[in-house]
Amino acid sequence: MNLYNIKHPEQQVNFAQAVRQGLGKDQGLFFPATIPQLSNIDELLALPLVERSQKILRALIGDEIPADKLNAMVKNAFTFPAPVAKVAENIYALELFHGPTLAFKDFGGRFMAQALATVRGDGKITILTATSGDTGAAVAHAFYGLENIEVVILYPKGKISPLQEKLFCTLGGNIRTVAINADFDACQTLVKQAFDDEELRQAIGLNSANSINISRLLAQVCYYFEAAAQLTAEQRQNLVVSVPSGNFGNLTAGLIAKTLGLPIKRFIASTNANDTVPRYLQTGEWQPNATVATLSNAMDVSRPNNWPRVEELFKRNGWSLNELGSGALNDAETETALKAQYAQGYLCEPHGAIAYQVLKDQLQEGETGLFLCTAHPAKFKESVERILGIELPLPDALDKHNKLPLLSDEMDNDFATLRAYLLK
Repeated sequence: MNLYNIKHPEQQVNFAQAVRQGLGKDQGLFFPATIPQLSNIDELLALPLVERSQKILRALIGDEIPADKLNAMVKNAFTFPAPVAKVAENIYALELFHGPTLAFKDFGGRFMAQALATVRGDGKITILTATSGDTGAAVAHAFYGLENIEVVILYPKGKISPLQEKLFCTLGGNIRTVAINADFDACQTLVKQAFDDEELRQAIGLNSANSINISRLLAQVCYYFEAAAQLTAEQRQNLVVSVPSGNFGNLTAGLIAKTLGLPIKRFIASTNANDTVPRYLQTGEWQPNATVATLSNAMDVSRPNNWPRVEELFKRNGWSLNELGSGALNDAETETALKAQYAQGYLCEPHGAIAYQVLKDQLQEGETGLFLCTAHPAKFKESVERILGIELPLPDALDKHNKLPLLSDEMDNDFATLRAYLLK
């Protein structure tokens, strides 16, 4: 598999290099030089999740990783289902929260851990990543206990749910977690500064597990096929997919699936009040505002890292950005949407509620709508209980971590302090 740096196309790497490096020169994102057109979509959709995903990732990655190793990577990573549930007439939910940390990030995090273990080579590796909620848990659990791999996770203090925090800040061992006194964008900036520091990168074998890492992104492509496989052929012909969007890796993966040949009519990027992309699509002006805290905290991102990949795909495929739907909900509208879902008999959480409502508002006659449910409602227990007036039992995966003490360090938004922390 050949990939190039979007900022510096002359920098070209293979899959193993892209996985090990994470980011390219000048913080550029790696992107596949070619994405094949699959001719056997119906045959693929008839296969089980793991077998189908092995074939999709083989088509994307090529022969660089021996077939038996790649098949094992997929089998070890995708050990849980991604069911589709009917929510309303012509509207379905793709439930991506049935993995070990109850969030969609389990797909990408677990596959990246398998990929890195396969291509790592010698020497120490330090995974440095920022999380706005769910990435931290998925990465921490995927890499926990792996030899010679240290993980450092930055998150905005007080701006993720208490249960999200407990899920990845109670492990210890090779997992270090740092609460930064700032917002998520500041955490991302610290990660980028670390990658720009060549001396630091070499000293600790720096890598990232954000959706900037190509292995995570490619893994996420697979569950779009899994969603389509659970719909009828007729429903697939006019399928509209609404993606709750923060860093825009999830939408990028969906667009790669469409490029491969999956029949998706159009996508909708659904955001909260951090609506940089919806405003950009309406006005043509890229004007990020200061990030604001919302009920849907995993989407509290004003400068989405993956947006250059979205634009690159549209440009390469000859698509117009006018074809990409978008919408944004504030917290009050999110609460209303969550109540509407619950009244129809479907229990969701703020991120999925936004994706549902924006989809419902934009779905046209004859279309089938699918929205992504990215996290288990219990991960947002406090807000879901308050909004819906119910009591949510904690799943075992959350309950056991909820009883453990937090092991996080706290740090101001200062790169020199972080640098010293990483080197010690």
